[in-house]
Amino acid sequence: MAEILFVMTGAHEWTLKDGTKHPTGFWAEEAVVPLEAFKAAGHLVTVATPGGIVPPVDRGSLSADAAGGEERAEHLRTVIETAPEFADPIDLAAADVDDYDAVYVPGGHGPMEDLAVDAGSGRLLAEAVRSGKPVGVVCHGPAALLTAVDDTGGNAFAGYRVTAFTNQEEQQGGLAAKAPWLLQDRLTEAGVDVVAGEPFASHVEVDRNVVTGQNPQSSAAAAAALLTLIG
Repeated sequence: MAEILFVMTGAHEWTLKDGTKHPTGFWAEEAVVPLEAFKAAGHLVTVATPGGIVPPVDRGSLSADAAGGEERAEHLRTVIETAPEFADPIDLAAADVDDYDAVYVPGGHGPMEDLAVDAGSGRLLAEAVRSGKPVGVVCHGPAALLTAVDDTGGNAFAGYRVTAFTNQEEQQGGLAAKAPWLLQDRLTEAGVDVVAGEPFASHVEVDRNVVTGQNPQSSAAAAAALLTLIG
């Protein structure tokens, strides 16, 4: 049995280029699917957020269209409302990577607001990747990698092959022009090797102990790949 730390956003709004606030949070599919996969495999999950606040779900991810049907949307809603892991998070600043066997970061635009600038998140992820522990990150979750600094002051994930929500997907989603910055660009600037697959199709990259999924459609495959590394 492994203990897996979910690093999750506490942001319910994303500040756009013009200063307006876009409602956001974590994307339901990207948190629920891995949670269920890890628990079904017999592992324990602990959620950590900045300040230990209950992670807010992006309400848009609970619509029938986003979830792939009303039955699926209802299942996501039920899990988010009843899973004790989401209801009782710990403070990210107090999380010790030594207490866990793996780290997972779901997306949604929320991480673009808080995890992208959270030093505690960056410290934890840098320590995890350096120690060789499995690290899984999906969609906009790789925003959390931006503050992960190694001993030389560079990005701890520089040189790793990853995938993430792409510029093209942000454009197709209608928010690229409003975004203060684009995730694919920032990761590339940090020295991370971003591999872009087809928009909104499942795409996973595995490089050493790091598993990344491009979008919500990649959640199940990313969880499966991370489970392989956990053993």
